[in-house]
Amino acid sequence: MSEEVSKTESGLSEKDQKILSMLTPGERIILERLLELHPSDMVWRHMQMVISYVVKHEAHFRAVMEKRLKLASDETIRVSKKKLTKAEKRLSELDRIFMRLYEDRVNGTISDERFASMSKSYEDEQAKLKREVETLTKEVDQQEQKVSDVDRFIKQAHKYVTLKELTPYALHELVKAIYIEAPDKSSGKRRQNIHISYDFVGIIPIYELMQEEMA
Repeated sequence: MSEEVSKTESGLSEKDQKILSMLTPGERIILERLLELHPSDMVWRHMQMVISYVVKHEAHFRAVMEKRLKLASDETIRVSKKKLTKAEKRLSELDRIFMRLYEDRVNGTISDERFASMSKSYEDEQAKLKREVETLTKEVDQQEQKVSDVDRFIKQAHKYVTLKELTPYALHELVKAIYIEAPDKSSGKRRQNIHISYDFVGIIPIYELMQEEMA
């Protein structure tokens, strides 16, 4: 569904003006210079190719980005969650065991030596489980965030599939950073490479993706 936006005297929409107002002076200068370029400039052309490719070949794009981002499979994440649940359950059991052990000591059911020996064993297991829980929690959270990031970028690509010109708002939502290399004149002609890091997914090897799809 297209979205109607009002235009200001500068020709930019209110959304674009808002984005510009949020940038630092340096960022604003870079962005404004980019927007002054002809629509066939490398940044705009690359964005068009990426958006078109993601929309037309979503499954392949998702598979490639999951590999580049080293995403675990759904089954691997499920197994990690199962291990996490098991470890957390055992920690709760150890808390109850410690409580009963302490009561047995107070009641004289077990000796101080036996209490100390058993306590040491359970404390070692508890420390190991806590480290395991911390590691598993971090891994699961990171994997789920990466999956969410890929989904969010694909959604953004679909949102801008009918985009006709480069605007501050579209650039802000799709692009995280633009890296411009120093001009290279070694071949006798001036060449300058630009690398674009897209929001949520980073650098997208669009030319490699297109070649793979054509192979």
